[in-house]
Amino acid sequence: MKMFKDFLKEEDGLGTVEIVLLIAVLVGLALLFKKHIVKFVADILGNIKGNEIDPDTIKETSVE
Repeated sequence: MKMFKDFLKEEDGLGTVEIVLLIAVLVGLALLFKKHIVKFVADILGNIKGNEIDPDTIKETSVE
């Protein structure tokens, strides 16, 4: 029982878990606001090139 309690108190891998959770949250937010992000980037690129880009015409890529 003492060994189990010591294992629960051990914090060596805590940094890795925090990084994985942060990445998961960021990916979730990116998926949630995908259309807004694409529109924002298209507007910026359109301003740089001097012409407007319609985000609805951008082909979606899927990873299978």
